[in-house]
Amino acid sequence: MKKILLITTGGTISSLPSENGLIPADCSESIVRILNDKETTILLKNIMVLDSSNIQPEEWKMIAEAINETIQSVDGIIVTHGTDTMAYTTSMISFMIQNPPIPIVFTGSQLPIIHPLTDAVANLKCALEMAKSAYPGVFLAFDRKIILGCRAVKVRTEGFTAFESINFHSIGKITATGLHINESLLPHYTKPFKLCLNIETNVFLLKLTPTTNPNIVDLLIENGIRGIVIEAYGAGGISFIRRDFVSKIKQATEKQIPVVVCSQCLYESSNFQIYEVGKKALQNGAIDALDMTTESAVCKLMYALGQTKDIKEIRKIFSTPIASEIQTK
Repeated sequence: MKKILLITTGGTISSLPSENGLIPADCSESIVRILNDKETTILLKNIMVLDSSNIQPEEWKMIAEAINETIQSVDGIIVTHGTDTMAYTTSMISFMIQNPPIPIVFTGSQLPIIHPLTDAVANLKCALEMAKSAYPGVFLAFDRKIILGCRAVKVRTEGFTAFESINFHSIGKITATGLHINESLLPHYTKPFKLCLNIETNVFLLKLTPTTNPNIVDLLIENGIRGIVIEAYGAGGISFIRRDFVSKIKQATEKQIPVVVCSQCLYESSNFQIYEVGKKALQNGAIDALDMTTESAVCKLMYALGQTKDIKEIRKIFSTPIASEIQTK
C-alpha cells in the first residue's frame, strides 16, 4: 500500500465565500476524503491556511521543512496551494528540495472544492496518480497535465487550463487509459537529496518598458537590493541610447549585485548574442537566464545568493541546471 503525505496550505481549493469575497479555510478533511482509495494511506499535515497571494519566502521555508520531515518515510507528497503564486512556490521548492527521492506534486483549483463545478477533484486525482508513480521530482498537476515545477507558469485567470509548461514539454498527462509519463523528460538526479533553506529574499524584478527610467537601478542599490532580474525585450534587448540600462547593469555588477536578464516573451530562449543591444548587456555583466521562466529566474537568483555573494559563482550556478530549469546545449 502506498503512503502519501498531503500538505495543505489553503488557496482557492480550500476557500469559502464571505462578505469580503472568497477566503481560505481548512478544508483538508474534504481533500483527504477525495484522495482516499484502497491502495493508498493518506497522511495529513495542514501547515497554513492562506490565499497564495500571501505565501512568501517565510512560507516557502515552512513548506520545504514540512516536506523534509517526511520525505524519507513516504512514497510521495501532495501539496495543495493557491494558483496565483504556485509557479513561484514550485520553482523555489525545486531549488530548496534538490534531488528528491520521491514525487512532490503541487496542485490546486480554479474553483473551491465545495463548488458544484469545481475542477478540484480532477486535479487532486491527477496529483495522487503522480505522487504514487515513484518518479522523483517537483511537479505541478493541473487539468490532467503534469508539469515540472520549475517550468510552470499560470497563464489564465479563469480557465481550467490555468498552467502551461514553458519551453519544455509537459512530462505527463492523464487520459482514459491512465497516467502517461515521458520518461525522457524527467530530471535525472545523480547527487544525494539536499535541503537548501538559505535564500536571499532581497531580490527585485524589473520589467522594461520604453519609458522606464534607468535611475530606478540607483534607487534599488541605495535601498540594499542584493540581486536584480530584468525582463528585457525579445531575445534580450536592453536600451543603451538615452535611457541607458546597460551602464546601470555594469554599475550594479561592479557593486557585486548580480543582474539576471530574461525575456518578456513567454516562449523560447533569450539569446544575447544576436543583437548589439544584447551583446552590450553581456559585456557589461548581465547574466543570461536562457530559457528559464521569470518565476524560476527570480527564485534561482534568491537561491544562488543564499549560497554565495560571488558573482562568478552565481554565473556558474545560472549556467548549471538543478531541476531542468534550463536546457543546456
